[in-house]
Amino acid sequence: MVQQDNGKLIWRSGNRTTWIEPYGEDSIRVRTTFGPEMPVRQWSLLTPPALRPKITINENSAEMQNGKLTAIIDAAGYIRFVKTTTGELLTAERPRGHGMRGFAPVGGDLNRVEVLFQAFEGERIYGMGQHQHGFLDQKGCVIDLVQRNTEVNVPFMVSSRMYGFLWNNPGVGRAEFGRNQTRWTAEATRLIDYVVIAGDSYAEILNHYVDITGHAPEFPEWASGFWQCKLRYKSQDELLAVAREHKRRGLPMSVIVIDYFHWTKLGEWEFNPKHWPDPEAMVRELSEMGIKVMVSIWPTVNPDSKYFGELEYRGLLVRTERGLNALTRFTDADVAHPVYTHTLDVTNPEARDFIWQKVRDNYYKLGIKVWWLDAIEPEMSVYDFDNLRYHAGAGLEVSCIYPMMQQKAFYDGMRSEGEEEIITLGRSAFAGSQRYGAAVWSGDIPSTFESLRAQVKAGLNMGMSGIPWWTTDIGGFYGGDISSDYFRELIVRWFQYGAFCPIFRLHGWRTDNGAQIDWKVGADNEVWSFGDRAYEIIRMYLFMRERLRPYIMKQMKHASDTGTPVMRPLFFDFIDDDEAYRHEDEFLFGPDILVAPVLYEGARGRQVYLPSGADWTDAWTGETIRGGQTVDAEAPLERIPLYLKNGAKLPIL
Repeated sequence: MVQQDNGKLIWRSGNRTTWIEPYGEDSIRVRTTFGPEMPVRQWSLLTPPALRPKITINENSAEMQNGKLTAIIDAAGYIRFVKTTTGELLTAERPRGHGMRGFAPVGGDLNRVEVLFQAFEGERIYGMGQHQHGFLDQKGCVIDLVQRNTEVNVPFMVSSRMYGFLWNNPGVGRAEFGRNQTRWTAEATRLIDYVVIAGDSYAEILNHYVDITGHAPEFPEWASGFWQCKLRYKSQDELLAVAREHKRRGLPMSVIVIDYFHWTKLGEWEFNPKHWPDPEAMVRELSEMGIKVMVSIWPTVNPDSKYFGELEYRGLLVRTERGLNALTRFTDADVAHPVYTHTLDVTNPEARDFIWQKVRDNYYKLGIKVWWLDAIEPEMSVYDFDNLRYHAGAGLEVSCIYPMMQQKAFYDGMRSEGEEEIITLGRSAFAGSQRYGAAVWSGDIPSTFESLRAQVKAGLNMGMSGIPWWTTDIGGFYGGDISSDYFRELIVRWFQYGAFCPIFRLHGWRTDNGAQIDWKVGADNEVWSFGDRAYEIIRMYLFMRERLRPYIMKQMKHASDTGTPVMRPLFFDFIDDDEAYRHEDEFLFGPDILVAPVLYEGARGRQVYLPSGADWTDAWTGETIRGGQTVDAEAPLERIPLYLKNGAKLPIL
């Protein structure tokens, strides 16, 4: 039933086949199929160097040892993963009653699959992309493995038992981290495919993970500054006026963003000359100010657009299995009526080449080199995944790979032009997106303190998912009344938090005095738009961020080299401090800064836990405090509690 073949363990029983193989340092990949041949699709994975595992085949079991991780398969085909040196159990597959692994045919070569793993009391689970449920530790959570606005599926988890687990499957499914068992399901797939990674620290696990899924490229120095954005600048003149006013006031700005509806029609990927008559001159003037231009690019195609016929004829659009071949009802630029739009199928390499050629000719050649990849879940009016057909396969089988393929299109396109500083900002991502220079923001979230609290944990989990470049819309996206006391307090607190996010970016669709604003054009959203008191505080944090940029770039380099996120939970660096795990609303920004954002309306102080094993200096008062205790930190409106580890000298003030 078990044999060794070219470094793999191969287990067979009836029409089931399981492959167990080393896959990177201290890591083992498992694949199981009911088909006649093992499907070979890499999805998130790169090919690691060849390894020589130690394989032992016994009468009723077999085992593979790869560094710190050993996999043991029993006669029934279930696998346990143990720490090689101690035999300590890390995780283990569980039987499903009378079934083997839960393959249920759904049509063709596709099956609904279910894999169960043992649950452990006290285990904590982190990563899994970005979700708005408000938890850092996701033990007890049910996670839908889908891509939606604000919900980003990166199916990689890190356990406090010191292992990582990648569900290498881009299909729609679910992960359930119950008290009685952990369950992974895929609604339609050809195989089970997962990787288990062992390590002695969270940093080691993430380092092994990015070795097999890809390291983020080096972060561009200019990207560490302040990004100005709003929904939306309507014209070239308006955008330039804002940039000029920033410079007149002596304020720093690294990036300014041109949002949607700057185009002629969706799917034409070009400026509307009526509102943007000379974008090349605009880019040149902004460059002279030291400001990069980022432009919003959607994968959506209007049937009235000039390339629609060609895209449809060539089969470069996502198709539907039933009904009309359209995914979204949307009102495009310069029209008053909605149309049913289509979506470019970027799982097709020809479609990726097509969009890049248009973007290259219509934006890149004007000097624009920064890309906002919006709506790349992709956005749909109704998420009927079972009705989608991509070049890569059925919707239920492959939908979650879509955002990474859009990111790949722009990364490959930029590299083909000889560019090395590559960054895209997307509303979604998948395991491995980091290798394509993908930054992620948390989507269209509400402008509330409740939402701010959720973003802290969402961002930390994104870092634990191997994607170090992350941000939010400072102030939230919708519902912010720039004249209200509530929002003015919120924007200050969010700016303080945003200054210590990997990317420091203001965006949002604002109202003024509660008035209904045209959904295509929001109210003002510049740093001086929220009253004099807020402006003075925001201004202070703009310059604080500027002073910290050399420190940030050092941490970004470390993130690219090792996978260690710049923004990370306390326990990441203080793994043996049990109390550090309990404090989910503060974090480390690099190794030397502890950040405790103020997350409640009206709060002028908060409790802060300082991890044991270090001394901490209050950045505002200079007081040094021994770690391992909780302190009451003062937090007047202008202050976010900040502490420096072991006397670190950083230009906070």
